[in-house]
Amino acid sequence: MKTLARNALLMTLLLGLADQALAKPLVVCTEASPEGFDTVQYTTAVTGDAAAETLFNRLVEFVPGTTELQPALAERWSVSDDGLVYTFHLRRGVQFHRTAWFSPSRELNADDVLWSFQRQLDPSHPWHSKASVGFPYFESMGFGQLIRSVEKTDDYTVVFTLSRREAPFLHDLAMGFTSIYSAEYGDQLLAAGKTAELNSKPIGTGPFVFQRYSKDAQVRYAANPTYFRGKPPAEALIFVITPDNNVRLQKLRANECQIALYPKPEDVSAIEADPRLKVAGIEAMVTSYVSLNTQRPWLNDVRVRQAINMAVDRQALVEQLFGKGNALPAVNPYPPTLMGYNASLHSLPRDLNKARALLKEAGVPDGTTLTLFTRNGGGPSNPNPRLAAEMLQADLAQIGLRVDIRVMEWAEMLRRAKRGEHDMVAAGWAGDNGDPDNFLAPLLGCEAAKNGENYSRWCDPQFQALIDQARGIIEPAQRAKLYEQALAVYDAAQPWINIAHPKVFTALRDNVEGYVISPTTKNNFATTQVK
Repeated sequence: MKTLARNALLMTLLLGLADQALAKPLVVCTEASPEGFDTVQYTTAVTGDAAAETLFNRLVEFVPGTTELQPALAERWSVSDDGLVYTFHLRRGVQFHRTAWFSPSRELNADDVLWSFQRQLDPSHPWHSKASVGFPYFESMGFGQLIRSVEKTDDYTVVFTLSRREAPFLHDLAMGFTSIYSAEYGDQLLAAGKTAELNSKPIGTGPFVFQRYSKDAQVRYAANPTYFRGKPPAEALIFVITPDNNVRLQKLRANECQIALYPKPEDVSAIEADPRLKVAGIEAMVTSYVSLNTQRPWLNDVRVRQAINMAVDRQALVEQLFGKGNALPAVNPYPPTLMGYNASLHSLPRDLNKARALLKEAGVPDGTTLTLFTRNGGGPSNPNPRLAAEMLQADLAQIGLRVDIRVMEWAEMLRRAKRGEHDMVAAGWAGDNGDPDNFLAPLLGCEAAKNGENYSRWCDPQFQALIDQARGIIEPAQRAKLYEQALAVYDAAQPWINIAHPKVFTALRDNVEGYVISPTTKNNFATTQVK
């Protein structure tokens, strides 16, 4: 009997060690540093991965790998017949993170939902003025005018009343800027005079608990043991910030990270040939573009913007950046898989003589210099920023324009672009919710021009009226016609150099399981593990 007892004990210990061996840390080589962890202040996918997808949840979320909605912090909801009242019934038993700096005294309830939305909605809310950069998504998408009220009818029921019908509203609520915060933690920070810590010591309900951030080096998280969807299989999650695509791939091959985001398309075949590695790829909702600041001298003239577009060898640029077959040359601001894509539009044909004539007609002196901001590391919309900038520089030199290329760290580039310091900025966007409005309002709308998220500073009343009208229509065919008309207005104004709609790739070690690539390019590692 003693032998049996000893064997049973030994087996228990071995099984415990086996479980520990399975629960390995997951190391992800990411392409840039997060701007912060107060996710509602930011719009970049980098920050979304580090905060919204890792630390927070929303009332509704997307089924992994799709833009199909599923319950999250709200277990069910209903919409009134007139489309103006949305009632959400909250999931019970959801716990906020417990850390060295915060110990929650209660589970999530309606007060947290009210706090999270009123903070952005109500100028008199004590936290409204604490956001150093404002609330760019909330503002750009017109949520301040859309939401008439947010109220609770009991501790687990929240009612949103809208001022108008809004077709994409539920899908908008699955985006990072609607993440739900702890009102209790907010009150604690406000009372202590430590409101800045909301951005550096975040608290959420998400799959991972924030531990620490070493600036421009790494972010460390621990698995959330009380996560309402179950504790993640990875015991720890580490983001290693690695702007250079080549270095990310080297680290992956050396097993210094098990996932490398956004390898260069030209490296995909070699990754697939390595038996230790594998690749996930998807036709993502991504656009790559160069924004022309329409408030700067010369660029405020549509003839100059047309000339620049006529000078660009777009086909060569796309093939050099993404390789053949890995990207579709862009004509619209969003890819053809989305509603209202205007297939009748075409890129201006490359015509250097006509481009020179337009510049002369606009009075632009030969040798005029334009600044071009670009990032120091590659991402899904621009895998080789330096090469792209140099190709644009060479193209514009052929029509007498000089380009001053200014390479900078990602977050710094965004800050300066939002302030309008650029003539041109190489940018990219991944759709957050599968709706055209998610491209047009944040990138080209008039509210976004005011807060700087619209880097072209282009605000056209006709364009704005069309996208506003489209939001209020539920019937898809009618919405699509309005978007087609809005895109024709955009095309006539030429506020961007449209580049491409690329495929997106993620490289992984062969022993990584449970990773699901998303068409929104967001990365959620709640189900990912290293075996």
